[in-house]
Amino acid sequence: MPKYILSHDLGTSGNKASLYDINGNLINSAVFSYDLITGNDNSAEQKADDWWNAVCETSKMLTQNINNKDIIAVSFSGQMMGCLCVDKKGNPLYNSLIWADMRSGKQENALRNNIDDVTFYNLTGHRLSSSYSITKLMWIKENHPDVYKNTYKMLNAKDYIILRLTDKFVTDYSDASATCLMDLKKMIWSKELFDIAGLDIDKMPDILPSTQVVGGITKQAAKCTGLAEGTAVVCGGGDGCCAAVGTGVIKEGNANCCLGTSSWISIASKKPICDEKMTNFNFAHMVPGLILPCGTMQTGGGSLSFIVNTLFGELPGCEKPSKNVVYETVGKEVAASPLGAKGLLFLPYLIGERSPRWNPNAKGTFTGITLNHLRGDFLRSVMEGVGFNLEIILKTFRQSGADINELTMIGGGARNVVWQQIISDICGIKVKIPNYLEEATSMGAAVTAGVGVGEFSDFEAVYKFISIEKENIPNTQNTKEYQKYKDLFEQAYNALVPVFDKI
Repeated sequence: MPKYILSHDLGTSGNKASLYDINGNLINSAVFSYDLITGNDNSAEQKADDWWNAVCETSKMLTQNINNKDIIAVSFSGQMMGCLCVDKKGNPLYNSLIWADMRSGKQENALRNNIDDVTFYNLTGHRLSSSYSITKLMWIKENHPDVYKNTYKMLNAKDYIILRLTDKFVTDYSDASATCLMDLKKMIWSKELFDIAGLDIDKMPDILPSTQVVGGITKQAAKCTGLAEGTAVVCGGGDGCCAAVGTGVIKEGNANCCLGTSSWISIASKKPICDEKMTNFNFAHMVPGLILPCGTMQTGGGSLSFIVNTLFGELPGCEKPSKNVVYETVGKEVAASPLGAKGLLFLPYLIGERSPRWNPNAKGTFTGITLNHLRGDFLRSVMEGVGFNLEIILKTFRQSGADINELTMIGGGARNVVWQQIISDICGIKVKIPNYLEEATSMGAAVTAGVGVGEFSDFEAVYKFISIEKENIPNTQNTKEYQKYKDLFEQAYNALVPVFDKI
């Protein structure tokens, strides 16, 4: 009898459901989109029932051709740093304020008046920011007091789906750490933080391990989803943490690099890495006993996409080339450009920057343009600029004592073989490319589910799901040559900071 695991990845634009067998094979997947509600006040909301509808529809799609009783577990990867208020019956009282909602700047400032940035950072593992759940719940309390008063629990995306499936109000350690209401070292809700923020600690759900079986699918949920009543529901975790598991970042020193629209480096560590400049941030890992330090830049792969769309845009009277043709051309033209792109530097700060700058005013720039530069030089300088920024993040981890010798790279940008080698050379590190580049989050959730129901003995089972198809070894001479450009990259940014503030 076949055995399957169903994982749902609740993202910003939609839910992707993936069906795996217990040997790590992807059997099928389905995507169902939902809306994002934005406003001029930096608000970004979603309707929780849209998430539920997406999970129901994709579950039905993936169970059409199998016996639903062959699914041994369901688990989740979900967008983090949200704030969904529900009543005792689990009814949403307000739209969810998702990770991108930044309207709680006033509450951030109020919080800063009562706790200094360094203390907050060392307690939570994160910088104080309006992107986290703590200030969003403060905003709800101040602007919608009736909603706050009637709130039984505050949930994240995956937590709400678990509630609809099992009638249980829970979260896991990874999502709890992203609320900035959890003491990262003690791994409990922090009464100190709740008191400082003026929030009620009893409005938070119980924190469970990511591998915990929360319960079985209820009769009502089974009717809505097409799944079998009683199927085990495993807690799962936040999307960034699931991606870590899905790339094999499951032991101290393991590291991955995502070259998606935003790009990041994350590592597995036995303790938080809190550097003096607060460059990075830390989540609770889904593997018990580990922490997941991360450094995220706003537009990594997004920088290349923007430049490619701009330089290869449709001209009047000309047919726009296909995406495959464009990226094949990009690869050839970048390969023809020399290391350093003939002295052309690119700062990849198209929508401000998180790690390592933490500067919302930072801008993207090309520096050093001459008549000698070709299109391929501009493209290469973008790839190198992203690489320089990622190397600063990696260097911060290394300076804090992390022994990192290789990166597993995922995301759409990882398909570009030239970019793989550029990052390997800049960082002086082996870059490994797995067989799946955009399935890491769903695989992380699936492995967690398998561990939770006892099908897998531990997280090493991820190696049933992934295999390394290519390894990029750094060219030591190129690594030495890049040092000059890394220094110039840093000088260019520092020189332009006053200009960015005035633009």
